[in-house]
Amino acid sequence: MTGSTVLDVRALNRATLARQLLTERVTRPALEVVEHLVGMQAQAPFPPYYGLWTRIANFDPTELADALLDRRAVRIVLMRGTVHLVTAADVGLLRPLVQPVLDRDLRRNSQHAAGLVGLDLDALAGCAREALAAGPLTAAELGAALARSWPDRPPGALAHAARGALPLVQVPPRAVWGRSGRTAYQPADTWLGRELDAAPDPAAMVARYLAAFGPATVADLRTWSGLTGLREVVEAMDLLALRDERGRTLYDLPAAPRPDPDLPVPVRFLPEFDNVLLSHADRTRIISEDLRRRLFASRNGVVPGTFLVDGFVRGEWRISRERSAATLTITSWAPVGEDDRAALVVEGTRLLEFAAPEAGSRDVVWVGPD
Repeated sequence: MTGSTVLDVRALNRATLARQLLTERVTRPALEVVEHLVGMQAQAPFPPYYGLWTRIANFDPTELADALLDRRAVRIVLMRGTVHLVTAADVGLLRPLVQPVLDRDLRRNSQHAAGLVGLDLDALAGCAREALAAGPLTAAELGAALARSWPDRPPGALAHAARGALPLVQVPPRAVWGRSGRTAYQPADTWLGRELDAAPDPAAMVARYLAAFGPATVADLRTWSGLTGLREVVEAMDLLALRDERGRTLYDLPAAPRPDPDLPVPVRFLPEFDNVLLSHADRTRIISEDLRRRLFASRNGVVPGTFLVDGFVRGEWRISRERSAATLTITSWAPVGEDDRAALVVEGTRLLEFAAPEAGSRDVVWVGPD
């Protein structure tokens, strides 16, 4: 590893924005972008569509919907033990690598852990696979089926354990644009018709992370993945070793973009749960510490949609609907200049047109300091 360049916050911001495809919209296919981003966090069904809209020129939501329907993309629990939308190929790489995160959750961190003490998880996974052989089941249906073998265990805990012990994808019509459906599960290998990687390379995962989120520290990589023990992997790779203003070592791919810190960037709307806000231990490259605390205060785990001005989070947004009307409310947490505010209204109008094309009336409302 070579290099001693010091990167300040703006340099890290511009590098991250470039890799996140937020400095300018691209014309790449939706699945290519999903792959580049190493998946998109997707606890709620539709934020990935908004995340692609803000990154891809003229994004058509049916492109992603069709990929889910024909099994080229899936939703599955992965990094940090959270639901991600990923390509079918990435399930095979990522799920085996992050399995220790899910195992740890089942043993210690889960709200269901107390109901799983002493449970044979291998036996549970086998029983779950048998229950799903006839077709997809909801969590309630799967829990009820498993409770027939473990009647002394809470069905909800059994279903949760099955999702962690066995790679289960969430099947359509859940998360298909313009449709609704309950969350139902199938084993990933059954649904995709392919086995997961038997010996996935953690260095490949690290390189993919750096291409989408770098430059980054080992702590950043741990925050994104939920995995420990990655320092040896990182240090064995042929990476640049840079530094931030606090002297921490930042690792990076030699050929990855690191734009001029003064590169002008457009305003951007990010969806709920966007990974760019969740994938670094130190998030000041995109949000100040004061606003980070506000973002995560008393929201029961929900990360709202946010907007960027000059590359940094300045507030949140939400869309509300009433009959045939749709309203985008932009709530600023800090003063925004007149030109940037006008740009946000223009971009917000486009966002409303994407989100609610059927609305008879659309309005953008500004709330907060001028």
